[in-house]
Amino acid sequence: MKINQTVLEEFILVGFSVYPHAQTFLFVVFFCLYLPTITGNLAIMGLTWVDRRLHTPMYLFLSALSFSETCYTLTIIPKMLADLLVKYRSISVIGCGLQMSSFLGLGGTNCFILTLMGYDRFLAICNPLRYPLLMTNMACGKLVVSAWVAGFFISVTETGMIFRGSFCHPNLVKHFFCHMRAVVRLSCLDSKFTEFIVTAISVSGLIGTFLLIILTYVFILSTVLRIPSAEGKQKAFSTCASHLTVVIIHFGFASIVYLKPEASGGDDTLIAIPYTVITPFLSPLIFTLRNKDMKNAFRKVLGKTNSLNK
Repeated sequence: MKINQTVLEEFILVGFSVYPHAQTFLFVVFFCLYLPTITGNLAIMGLTWVDRRLHTPMYLFLSALSFSETCYTLTIIPKMLADLLVKYRSISVIGCGLQMSSFLGLGGTNCFILTLMGYDRFLAICNPLRYPLLMTNMACGKLVVSAWVAGFFISVTETGMIFRGSFCHPNLVKHFFCHMRAVVRLSCLDSKFTEFIVTAISVSGLIGTFLLIILTYVFILSTVLRIPSAEGKQKAFSTCASHLTVVIIHFGFASIVYLKPEASGGDDTLIAIPYTVITPFLSPLIFTLRNKDMKNAFRKVLGKTNSLNK
């Protein structure tokens, strides 16, 4: 039976305060990772916008993912960096709800967009003749909007369940942001049941989208293996390599958090770093460094800039 059911106006984010001597070092590390994350995603969106050769569904999906990941990091990392420089790390209850809703919604949107990118590659490789008819830029835009709607529908549902009641003291969130598991445990209601439901929803979404991506790659692999020339096989695989790498990293790190048994222990704050900081950092690097069209577009922009300077 929980006590101290007074109305809370704010939460205290415990976060990295348990590592007082490492906070300056952590600030430098996270800041150095965050800058190239933002720069890389903005570069992808900018190159897709200015280079008409990149106005194709594959790169429109990539640009949509970059925008979603930029918003995703903005909900967490700036607040985390600021908290590393101060002693009193508070967030209002309303602000906590907004942060949680945004984080869950954008995380879900990322999963759905990665699934759509897999579907796009499936159509391009397995149905090349019908691909231009099925995957138009208009259809691509509608699918991206659907991904945002689905992501935030799930997010609002989960956040509403967590914030439907009051919270009990102590108001200490044992995390560096308003993670749903850390916040729901402060609820004065039956937090175990609510935690089970919201976790089940998140895990279902995570596993469901991952299985859909795996299914598309099963069909892609079976099609590619039937291509007679080695050059054709390599070309087909090269269009999927970056996406598949990001999928493995994204779902791999997320599964560590959501599929980790509660009894296994471990610091949730440290466990969350890979999917809140490292995954967004690696994603634009992989998509740009392994993509010939992106590198050519970047050289083209640099060439125009140099010619204007002269």
